[in-house]
Amino acid sequence: MITFISCLAFLVAGYFVYGKYIQRIVGFDDLSRTPACRLNDGVDYVPMPWYKAFLIQFLNIAGTGPIFGAILGAMFGPVAFLWITLGSVFAGAVHDYLSGVISMRHDGISVSEIVGKYLGRGMRTVMRVFSVILLILVGTVFVSSPAALLSSMTGISVLVWSIVIIIYYIIATVLPIDKVIGKIYPLFGAALLIMAVGITVAIIIGQFNGSLRMMEMTLENLHPKGLSVFPFLFVTIACGAISGFHATQSPMMARCVTKEGECRPVFFGAMVVEGIVALIWCAATIAFFGDTPSISEAVAAGGPATVVNSISKGLLGTFGSILAVLGVVACPITSGDTAFRSARLTLADATGIRQDRLGKRFLIAIPLFVVCIILTQVNFDVLWRYFAWSNQTLATIFLWTATVYLAVHFKNYWITLIPATFMTCVVVSYIMQAPEGLRLGAVVSNVTAGLIAAVLFIWFHFRRRHS
Repeated sequence: MITFISCLAFLVAGYFVYGKYIQRIVGFDDLSRTPACRLNDGVDYVPMPWYKAFLIQFLNIAGTGPIFGAILGAMFGPVAFLWITLGSVFAGAVHDYLSGVISMRHDGISVSEIVGKYLGRGMRTVMRVFSVILLILVGTVFVSSPAALLSSMTGISVLVWSIVIIIYYIIATVLPIDKVIGKIYPLFGAALLIMAVGITVAIIIGQFNGSLRMMEMTLENLHPKGLSVFPFLFVTIACGAISGFHATQSPMMARCVTKEGECRPVFFGAMVVEGIVALIWCAATIAFFGDTPSISEAVAAGGPATVVNSISKGLLGTFGSILAVLGVVACPITSGDTAFRSARLTLADATGIRQDRLGKRFLIAIPLFVVCIILTQVNFDVLWRYFAWSNQTLATIFLWTATVYLAVHFKNYWITLIPATFMTCVVVSYIMQAPEGLRLGAVVSNVTAGLIAAVLFIWFHFRRRHS
């Protein structure tokens, strides 16, 4: 329990201390007019109070990510706490904050356009394709998985639920952001936070009455199958520490924030809260099942969704079962709709098609959903594993982009250079040795990844000095 409380305190302190430090380095001017005010179109550029923007951003980036990833990460043991805590503060929150701020300072442009401005036209093209594919994949998976869950709960066919979800996605994608997303997201975001608080209270009570046993920190790898901590833990937890998907979501709220100073609670704060949610679910999983083999068996029996249901019901009773439904059904849906909305905005930025008219929004949105409908017929088991890697790769690319941005503006670029270098090691090593990758040995993969990261590190400094 000491480990859990210490990590929780570190995350909170990270927001107030490191968050302010990052804000001071990047700088902010509350007197400057943000895109929400200058470009207000009543559709995508809509001024919002910071608390509403925070709740929408939180739910945009969260979904089931900090829950499912944390549950899978718990199989490594308490060492997962370290990456959730340190990763969220020093990598994920910095990544999210800069993706929001840089987008806002360039009129709310999408991540692919940001990458193009600072890493060149070639990378812009790569990122346009990469991010749209990633967003369609996320949106499609978040049609299939909640439809299957709703079907099992109601007896209504998966096809019917898929149609209902897709219709909702189309509405949320083309209507003004404050008409659907702006109204229901704050409610779901608040509910997700209440669920996390309820689980935390149950953990604490269980510790005092002896019904739960929380393992304390150990650096020992406790994964039942012996899966190495590096790089697999860092990809498995994903959204609970850092996620490239967040960089595709931040521009939406960058078009709604009314003051630059509000970027810290909206972007840095949302990621820290997501880290807290991930920490809570990782701790709850470890405490509820007692050891990592039991966690592995529970995941193998029904997947992370079943684990969420077991923990929620076991710790919170009937109320917990309601929250479980919210977690495994509503949360992925609220990530799926913004994935398609982000894809629409990315394509609009790339093609220059204005989005002020409904017909133009449909012009981009409909082809996206045609692809989605086709992909719902595909087996996503293998593709989803690639998504986890692609997600972290996108985060790595943006961290390098943010590093160049800071260097160009003569600011302390080490705050992104260090996590960018580390994440380069992670994604290269993972794809070289993972079953869905090259399946090379750990030593070869790790050494090669280290060399590639070192080359990029040196190349950045070389280019900076000669530019």
